[in-house]
Amino acid sequence: MVISPEQMIEELNLESITWGDLTWVNIVQPTKREIDYLAKNYPFHPLDLDDCLSRIQRPKIDEYQNYLFFIFHFSVYDRATRVSTHDQVSVFIGDKYLVTVHSGQLRTLVKLFRDCQIDEQAREENFRHGSGFLLYRILDRAVDSYFPILDKILKLVEDVEDTVFDENVEAAHEVAILRRDIITQRRILFSLRSVIAELETKMKRFAKIDVTVYFGDLLDHMNKICESLDESKEVIEIFKDSDFLLSNYRLNRVIRVLTVLSSIILPFLVVSSLYGMNVALPGGVERGSIQSFLSLLGVMGLISGSMLYFFHRKRWI
Repeated sequence: MVISPEQMIEELNLESITWGDLTWVNIVQPTKREIDYLAKNYPFHPLDLDDCLSRIQRPKIDEYQNYLFFIFHFSVYDRATRVSTHDQVSVFIGDKYLVTVHSGQLRTLVKLFRDCQIDEQAREENFRHGSGFLLYRILDRAVDSYFPILDKILKLVEDVEDTVFDENVEAAHEVAILRRDIITQRRILFSLRSVIAELETKMKRFAKIDVTVYFGDLLDHMNKICESLDESKEVIEIFKDSDFLLSNYRLNRVIRVLTVLSSIILPFLVVSSLYGMNVALPGGVERGSIQSFLSLLGVMGLISGSMLYFFHRKRWI
């Protein structure tokens, strides 16, 4: 029994859309079977196909005579750790095709593919200018979807500012979590900006119109995002230092009070320790003389008062 290409595609975790002379192949959660299918039907380099199954690849661009292969990362927020992690999308782009390989976590990519599947107008709008323009639409949606995340980060930075300068709240934990998330976001978005900057000059041959201005606008959005992340990083570093200084100040203030109290109590301990020994001392109490007891209290009070006066003159209290 001969299996047709359509039946083979149905058995694979693979979907495709064709409009005009352009085909978009979308592979979600790829396995060795889907990669073997690409190897048989497209002129892709084996090393690039292996990279599609690897989850530890750095963002990169490999340029060949007939196609372009690149990997970019996007952020995925982990609600448990409250820190973003990265996931990758692998893309093959040629004159008549676009192949996307990903885990399915980039919701804007999944939604765009579904829209093109069910809506003829969406297919025409995204496919008519070639694979380069379709790639721009995918990246543009992915970048635009990051702005709400950026707004949330900026809001958290403002909230942390109030926490840092509130003496009744321990802000170190919140600052550390937000700082780690910002650093992770910068690592992901800065690498994506580098990839888009290179694509700006490489997409001309894959589009029916000049897409330089589109990718230039996309790069401008990425620059704004990266600048905001840089600013947030600088602010959170200031908050980290401020929280450290304020924590040290509060700790020193507590230690100072405790030290003053200890110094005041010290004369009482010394005098009481001396007269608590089982030896005869001047002014000692043998039969419970109240005069001797009051005299000892007076001596201890005089020493403590002198120490308080000395601390006050030194402006320690």
